Amino acid sequence: MRKTCHPTRARHRKPLNLALLALLAGVSSHGVAHAAVGKPAKGRKADGGAAAPAALPAGSPAATRDETIVVEAKRRNQMQVSSGGQLGVLGDKKGIDVPFNIRSYNASLILNQQSQTLGQVLENDPSVRTTYGYGNFSEMFIIRGFQVYGDDVAINGLYGITPRQLVSPQLYDQVQVLNGASAFLNGAAPGGSAIGGNINLMFKHATEAPITRLTGDYTSGAMGGGSVDLGRRFGTDHAFGARVNVAGMDGTDSIDHERRHSVAVGGDFDWHDDRTRVTLDMNFQNQGVNWGRPAIFLGADVTHVPRPVSPGANFGQPWTYNNLNYIFGMLNVEHDLSKHVTLYAAFGGLGGHEQGNYQVLTVNDARTGDSTNGNLYVPYVQTNKSTRGGVRAHVATGPVRHEINAGGSALWEESDSAYAYAWPYSATNLYRPAYTGVPDQTYTGGNVADPRQISGTRLYSLFFSDTMSFFDNRVALTGGFRYQNLMVAGFDYHAPGRGARNADYNQDAITPVVGLVVHPTRQTAIYFNRIEGLSQGPTASGNVVNLGQVFPPYRSVQYEVGAKYDIGRFAASLAFYQISQPNAYTAPYGSGGQYIFTVDGMQRNRGAELNVNGELMPGLRFNGGATLIDADLTRTAGGLQNGHSAIGVPNYSINANIEYDLPFLRGGTVTGRVVNTGKQWVNTANTLHLPVWTRFDLGARYTFVTAHKPITLRFGVDNVGNARYWASAYGGYLLEGLPRTYKFSFTADF
Repeated sequence: MRKTCHPTRARHRKPLNLALLALLAGVSSHGVAHAAVGKPAKGRKADGGAAAPAALPAGSPAATRDETIVVEAKRRNQMQVSSGGQLGVLGDKKGIDVPFNIRSYNASLILNQQSQTLGQVLENDPSVRTTYGYGNFSEMFIIRGFQVYGDDVAINGLYGITPRQLVSPQLYDQVQVLNGASAFLNGAAPGGSAIGGNINLMFKHATEAPITRLTGDYTSGAMGGGSVDLGRRFGTDHAFGARVNVAGMDGTDSIDHERRHSVAVGGDFDWHDDRTRVTLDMNFQNQGVNWGRPAIFLGADVTHVPRPVSPGANFGQPWTYNNLNYIFGMLNVEHDLSKHVTLYAAFGGLGGHEQGNYQVLTVNDARTGDSTNGNLYVPYVQTNKSTRGGVRAHVATGPVRHEINAGGSALWEESDSAYAYAWPYSATNLYRPAYTGVPDQTYTGGNVADPRQISGTRLYSLFFSDTMSFFDNRVALTGGFRYQNLMVAGFDYHAPGRGARNADYNQDAITPVVGLVVHPTRQTAIYFNRIEGLSQGPTASGNVVNLGQVFPPYRSVQYEVGAKYDIGRFAASLAFYQISQPNAYTAPYGSGGQYIFTVDGMQRNRGAELNVNGELMPGLRFNGGATLIDADLTRTAGGLQNGHSAIGVPNYSINANIEYDLPFLRGGTVTGRVVNTGKQWVNTANTLHLPVWTRFDLGARYTFVTAHKPITLRFGVDNVGNARYWASAYGGYLLEGLPRTYKFSFTADF
């Protein structure tokens, strides 16, 4: 049916069009203009603070355009957290349409908060807490009370191609967090974690608008850095796109003597026509930490948690370091056979080379701080290949619409490593460190000059699902399964040549999924899911007596029910869940200060999650929420720990992030964040715990125009009160929170 124009509306359209044409003609020398937003400010200064010349009065087209640039640049810099993201085999989905809890943090949030690691980005999420790996400086994430290793962070839904220990977030357009098990969606995680949730990264790609962005930054104590971001589209219909990102930093951070460096380079290319889409991403990353402050262990005879040191003090040893190099990338291809059927495939790979001299500090007297220093040198070489392919079809059978997904995935990993350590341990003190030279490492496993294979992993899977929509898409029911085969081999460090196998298993499993979404209205949803997690068993790592021991794979079952509300500019969700997995941790071994990695019983987590994000009112944006977790141990050895709480899982956590655009200063925005974490148990006997801690962050940014180009200045202070606290006890070791840290940066868009 043809639409007719209302005569009154038609009469009012012509003057508006003439005004737009006049505006475009008046500024054509500067390229395409945008409609003015807001009323021109009286007495406003132009070109970065210089007084506006008589030739450009406040109401002139050029002055109006500069004002528009400020408004648009400020909008680009807004904190954006969207509900939805990439759900593995299901593809990109809106959060309100799926029976899972997923959020996406965008590149402007990463830039404006001056995040230097993936963990700093995830400080915005109430359901995620970050700690270090055992005896090193790698970031490990806790979601729903279970760990996500760096090995198990995905890129575009593909495992095995993400840098293993530290991630430079400047290369990514989105950081997505999925709460809950995901064995059907993403397959088994190769590192043996990601049972309680999944983290997925999405590369930056060229946008329709050209991007030429230069950023410089400074972090206290004395660390400088910067980045360049270039993006262009070319050819007919802008079919070709290229995006290049280069970022780096170097210097001493806010912890005494701790020095960090990083270089990240990404080249992202894409092409499309009406039926085919191709992306190619190639990346290099180098990160390193020197004289880092480690986590600490508590000796078997310690009866209370030691007082944290001064927030900026460093009890680490000068000889500690790591140097991490990775080359990684992926190719994605999608082709529409018809408007109803799409074929897709992804291929990725990673080559990693790590080496580090790590410290394990064990406190034996919590009152005096008397401690011992362990030492461990580890070279690690990793070669991974990963692929996924399938078909997605939309069909209808009568009143029922179907989205059918079918395909498979495969992952191949090989890890080569060795180790060397010093024995006996040297004496030191938590509060008065005894700094020493590099200890003589007299005990070795393998060849540290030429590491040999210590593990090999092969993961294969086939999947199928059908999402059926009823009653004009008001009800959606998803059912499916993934058949998975896990083949894992471990090799003895001490055997000659390529080593002898000391662990070998070949097991398969079928992990089903059932999900239901009901839309009472178009903006609300009630959902339920039953989904399983499947992971290869953990491998004992660090300075433990059973180093390299490979534990068998395990599966878990999650039940979740929740509700969502999403009107675009504002979204909220509430979820209740139960999930369990074997309980793994590091425990004291004997009386000589040694440790053993062990698995004992099951950890069953029950909890509730509230997430809120979006614009509360014009100019005021909020992102945050709260979680409650009851993490119980069951089926422990001899029943001795049954009913106790799991180590390092806070009983609650709260995050709140606020941005407010100042009404009296166009281009000005103030920010604030509070992070509050509840009590955490340090041992399975539940005799030692960390107290509740709270941290406050403040910041501001200001956008102005120079030569018709936007400039954004940012200043932030993390941990404003310089609070002294142990941030995490996960795994049985304590990680101290960072001290007061100042951050300053500028960004110029050309």
